[in-house]
Amino acid sequence: MNLTPFFPFFDVCSRRIVGWAMASQQTRDLAEHALDMALVQRQPGHDLVLHHDRGSQYTSARYRAKVEATSIVLSMSRPGTPSTTDNAMAENFFSTLKLELVPEAFASREVARLAVFNYIETFYNRTRMHSALDCALGPLSEESGPLQPDPVFSRRASG
Repeated sequence: MNLTPFFPFFDVCSRRIVGWAMASQQTRDLAEHALDMALVQRQPGHDLVLHHDRGSQYTSARYRAKVEATSIVLSMSRPGTPSTTDNAMAENFFSTLKLELVPEAFASREVARLAVFNYIETFYNRTRMHSALDCALGPLSEESGPLQPDPVFSRRASG
């Protein structure tokens, strides 16, 4: 059992995965589920730019209408343009995921989904260090700002 299809949505600034979905088949519904999770978590303003490759799940009229209804600006590569740099962050994530999480096979799709949930929500977004971020912890600490010293620990350490 592998992890495809798997759709993550990234916040490019913090590197946080803000929405994701996986299922046994690649459909536009799957992309919409990942988008829905991202919209609920982020509640974006009108200045958000959402960039995708030109996959059919992202170019469908229904998906585009859903994005446009939220006042998000949809960005895609020009047809025929190689999208190697467009997908660099996603490709890097998949490479990292395979290295850090994926065994040869999962026993079932549900076991794989639970493993991905735990990886993203308890490790990748919270504690995994990211070379692009200037912080010791993961994307959630980047979003919440610098960590404040614990006053109880500070008093113990100094006296």
